[in-house]
Amino acid sequence: MNLKQIILILCLSFLSESFFAQNDSLKIDTTKVKLLKIETIDTLKVSKKKEKKPAIYDPLAPSKAAFYSAIFPGMGQIYNKKYWKAPIVWGALALPVYYYQINNSDYKRYRTAYKLRKNGLPDEFTVDGVEIVSTQTLETAQEQLRENRDMSLLTGVILYILQIVEASVNAHLIQFNTDDNLTVKPQLIFDPIRIETPSIGLTFKYNF
Repeated sequence: MNLKQIILILCLSFLSESFFAQNDSLKIDTTKVKLLKIETIDTLKVSKKKEKKPAIYDPLAPSKAAFYSAIFPGMGQIYNKKYWKAPIVWGALALPVYYYQINNSDYKRYRTAYKLRKNGLPDEFTVDGVEIVSTQTLETAQEQLRENRDMSLLTGVILYILQIVEASVNAHLIQFNTDDNLTVKPQLIFDPIRIETPSIGLTFKYNF
């Protein structure tokens, strides 16, 4: 082997090493670029999370919800975006209104018949001179129907006030920031001393 061949082999080996070194450097550079991209994406996500502003407490929201419920029952629940509560409010208020109308209508019928009979005039409960319902029954029915009518009215008023209070309280509570620490976690704790006679208790644990 002459000197030229040796020099050629050395040059080729040097070039091959430099070529592989360039490839390795390119690989390192690409990994660095990927890491930089990941870091920039993470920083952007963190910055976006930090940009989210906390919900602003509106002290007038409970008053608005109560005012809307007072104007029209169920509107305060809709204002609080609790849409499923509105049909419940309407159904709850529809029942006392329905029974109030029925009891009031029957009360007027029996009262009119009672007045006509007291004055010696025919009424709807007298057929061919025969009294289907006695005078005492007419008087007792009046008292019972009047009591039922008043109870229906009282129930409707109570439900009307309750739906106003519920809308106001709900508007106040939904603005609180809830945290995972403010949770109830039931847990069974066995007492090794009293295994045969288990006991039931309640323990509160506060995490700060």
